[in-house]
Amino acid sequence: MKWLVTGGAGYIGTHVVRGLVAAGDEVVVVDDLSSGIRELVPDTIPVVVGSVLDRALLDELFGAHTFDGVVHIAGKKQVPESVARPLYYYEENVEGLRTLLAAMVAAGVPRIVFSSSAAVYGMPDVDLVDEDTPCLPINPYGESKLVGEWLIAATARAHGISYACLRYFNVAGAGAPELADAGVSNLVPMVLEKVTAGRAPVIFGDDYDTPDGTCVRDFIHVVDLAEAHVAAARRLAADPGTRLVLNVGRGRGTSVREMVELIREVTGLREFGPKTLPRRAGDPARVVASAERIAAELDWKARLDVSDMVESAWAGWRARRG
Repeated sequence: MKWLVTGGAGYIGTHVVRGLVAAGDEVVVVDDLSSGIRELVPDTIPVVVGSVLDRALLDELFGAHTFDGVVHIAGKKQVPESVARPLYYYEENVEGLRTLLAAMVAAGVPRIVFSSSAAVYGMPDVDLVDEDTPCLPINPYGESKLVGEWLIAATARAHGISYACLRYFNVAGAGAPELADAGVSNLVPMVLEKVTAGRAPVIFGDDYDTPDGTCVRDFIHVVDLAEAHVAAARRLAADPGTRLVLNVGRGRGTSVREMVELIREVTGLREFGPKTLPRRAGDPARVVASAERIAAELDWKARLDVSDMVESAWAGWRARRG
């Protein structure tokens, strides 16, 4: 199988690329390098620098290669930024996907694995969120991902493509030190940045209706997430009629305060306790996955826990910063 991986030089993308290659597939990467790092993609893999908004570039790629499918990871993903810049998020995440799908249909590319998000659910009032939980996103990021799912489903009905939309929960950790999250917008690197600088880590809001007052999330190791992509790609290859929407999580909730304390414990940097700031716009109190459907459909289950995530992220942080 040969896959075009959009966003393949980014944090999640580099893990997915390595997972596909390890499974014996061919890969070509397209990435605008706005957050991706070219050097993290193996030299044997072609990297095309460009945006999925560039239809001419996509047509050129689909003309030059015979792809069995696309793994679409490229997109913008920061909730606060989406609240401040909704038009930008709709352009990047919705128009970018529309342009990609149009190019796929024109070239006859029959499969897509789509990077969706648990943000499509909004603030579900359930202990475990399954795929039938109503989708009521509360920020433009989540809206853009839900519209993306609708767009893929409509395109599939009209043009016969198969798909797997993977609703990621909170991704953390690293498969190798050099692949650790280079940004500081996700919780684990955000806390690592603070504690290594001798500053107090920040918790946004401690008055939620949760056991310790802080948000509860389902954290998933990026290696497990990459393996879920490989499993989805295999399913699409085996069954051309596949049309799936699946949660990718562990089914276990960890509060922000618990995660901050685990990071302080693993790093040994406990000089400053966390300080609390007001809630951020668009943050739900609790979102924890039911992972039963993905286990049944793809025979996939997360293997790694939050300690694995923090320890691998810490190893990557130290390696990257000397």
